[in-house]
Amino acid sequence: MTALVIFAGCSVPAKAAPQPVMTVNSMPETLVPIGHTVGIKLFSDGVLVVGLAEVETEKGAAAPAKAAGLQVGDFIVEINGSEVESTEQFQSIVAASGGAAMEMTARRNGKEVAVETAAVECTDGVWRMGAWIRDSLAGIGTMTFYDPENGVFGTLGHGINDTDTGLLMPLEVGSIMPSTVKAVKRGESGSPGELRGDFDLECDLGSLYANTSCGVFGTAEACPVATAGEAVPVARPQEVHTGSASILANVSGDEVKEYEAQITRICMGSGDTQNFVIEVTDPALLAATGGIVQGMSGSPILQDGKLVGAVTHVMVDDSACGYGIYITNMLSAAYGIVAHSAG
Repeated sequence: MTALVIFAGCSVPAKAAPQPVMTVNSMPETLVPIGHTVGIKLFSDGVLVVGLAEVETEKGAAAPAKAAGLQVGDFIVEINGSEVESTEQFQSIVAASGGAAMEMTARRNGKEVAVETAAVECTDGVWRMGAWIRDSLAGIGTMTFYDPENGVFGTLGHGINDTDTGLLMPLEVGSIMPSTVKAVKRGESGSPGELRGDFDLECDLGSLYANTSCGVFGTAEACPVATAGEAVPVARPQEVHTGSASILANVSGDEVKEYEAQITRICMGSGDTQNFVIEVTDPALLAATGGIVQGMSGSPILQDGKLVGAVTHVMVDDSACGYGIYITNMLSAAYGIVAHSAG
């Protein structure tokens, strides 16, 4: 599958204020298709348990987190009644606990569970509980659209999932940053390629408000990409058909180009993110990337002068082919509107 090229557990600046969920009464009629890569940084709501381990004490190995019932995939949201906001805060509380009992609230499969545990003193004198945790992810993906009327943008066409657990990261705050593509690892049969680039963690272009299965969404006062073109009409699912199409993609430097493609199949009843099959036919893009690669998720797909959707997945056995999501499914997630499937 295509994906955000993720750098997990990297150093990221402090959190900003949370953003409100965007709601409107109807689908936008036009959007500006983008196709440029952006850096994306996301802070989770609570800290995610990505691993459980034994720690060494003077009395031997111990695993207090596991013994207390914590599980990989739990989001720890409170300790002793206080909200958990970062890995640094969590580690500081545990290290200062001195072995006293700690009441934790974790979110598991959408439900809250209470866990009582206590840290143990390790051989190096530090109090630990044997849990690997994460509170943020950062990486590179592609922006699909910008809505000038509401200041909303959409990226990826799928959600950002934790690299270890595969869980959709619950968003507390996040933002997008400028990105430049420096190199491409070409995709081959059985081995998806990827875009490799730089992004500036200190320069925010817009704030995120939602991480959903259909994309990551946020707001910006102006279009985050200065070279973006004009707005185009939004296609409804029933307007999307097999035949000629094109993809906007940024696979070198800051340049966005339009590449030839074919929609080869409409997928009925296949879920929210795999609505049709797209095949890259442009010789230049095939030469540069081998087709669809990681980091191209969110690349806008145009047909008949309309924005029809975005690239979401690559077929591992054929890097020239992948899946696309209907733009209306992205807009439904972005604006809280019920989108209708084709049929």
